[in-house]
Amino acid sequence: MKIAMVGSGYVGLVSGACFADFGHDVVCIDKDQSKIDRLNDGIMPIYEPGLADLVTSNAKAGRLTFTASLAEGIKGANAIFIAVGTPSRRGDGHADLSFVYAVAEEIGEHLAGDAVVVTKSTVPVGTGDEVERILKNSGTPHRIAVVSNPEFLREGAAIGDFKRPDRIVIGAEEDFGREIMSEVYRPLFLNESPILFTGRRTSELIKYAANAFLATKITFINEMADLCEKVGANVQDVSRGIGMDNRIGSKFLHAGPGYGGSCFPKDTLALLKTAEDYDSPTRIVESVVKANESRKRAMGRKVLDAIGGLNDARGKKVALLGLTFKPNTDDMRDSPAIAVAQTLTDAGVHVAAYDPEGMEQAKPLMPEVEMVADPYAAIADADAIAIVTEWDAFRALDLKRVMDLAKSPVMVDLRNIYRPADMRDMGFAYTSIGRG
Repeated sequence: MKIAMVGSGYVGLVSGACFADFGHDVVCIDKDQSKIDRLNDGIMPIYEPGLADLVTSNAKAGRLTFTASLAEGIKGANAIFIAVGTPSRRGDGHADLSFVYAVAEEIGEHLAGDAVVVTKSTVPVGTGDEVERILKNSGTPHRIAVVSNPEFLREGAAIGDFKRPDRIVIGAEEDFGREIMSEVYRPLFLNESPILFTGRRTSELIKYAANAFLATKITFINEMADLCEKVGANVQDVSRGIGMDNRIGSKFLHAGPGYGGSCFPKDTLALLKTAEDYDSPTRIVESVVKANESRKRAMGRKVLDAIGGLNDARGKKVALLGLTFKPNTDDMRDSPAIAVAQTLTDAGVHVAAYDPEGMEQAKPLMPEVEMVADPYAAIADADAIAIVTEWDAFRALDLKRVMDLAKSPVMVDLRNIYRPADMRDMGFAYTSIGRG
């Protein structure tokens, strides 16, 4: 089967490469000719473990190709996926669907045969209806079905998530769409991956509801961490105690500096806007968004407290370890590190930062932060060390070397990757999240 993937960003490239690895003939399309040129040279536009090898092997096998021409790319395609960005729209927070609709218009103009058009991008309820209207108004004589197929990929584990998914959600209104999508995902039948067929609007809402619920779990355990600090409890034990309940589950119950990334911040905001449009308030999600934003600055103040407070901070140095919103990605979108660094620099603190993959992306977002070559360069002469992202490289720091390099043995562990008793036995003034 021939598949066209319009958009070669995170979702489009990972999905296209995985579909090609299943044996489909895949064309990834992107208007950015320089990106296409780099992909043809084997240079990835994003960091994702295993992606470069997957793209290279399938391109070499002839199953994966790249083009900047949509007209050429969709020629003969049975399924055309729309995987372009849907960022928060400036001014009102709604998802910006201009890229999605522009692609739909171009597909209608150049479609050369019957096809299923699939919204892979995260889109609000009703987007598929508008895509269908655009395609019908294009005057194309060909049979078209518009289908919703949301992605559930975790950055840093996207290839495994695509090949061994918890579920595949397909929102289709007619048999033609369901039949084509069943063929697209037929290779996963062998893995017994559950496929949930729903209506198109239901499918669109599932994605937002899933992300909002996960964001709620993260925010809940973060607030429990704050309470643990007040009452002398241990949030990690609280997390284990509630996570062992099968009705709750253990995932997304790790206290930290707040959620970020490409999905949760914009998707929770878009869900709020959709709910407002339909006069159906989502008060829980509204509280989650507000609490998460407040938490990021609060983590910056936590670091300031560790070096003597706001009045004593000016001129001091803090080593910031980890900048991306999570490990195993170079994604800086809405990373808590941005707010932490801003809080510190606003107080006159010199911040030296290191991240294994995200420093190039972080530089324009943190112009006042010094980017250094390794964690120990950041730690040298620092008044405090703050761990913001739990990269494996930070789990086994040479703590004796850290003590020797730092001006003060102060560590603020915003990811709880070290044991408090061990750190204090070594002589660190150690602060963590929700563990006293």
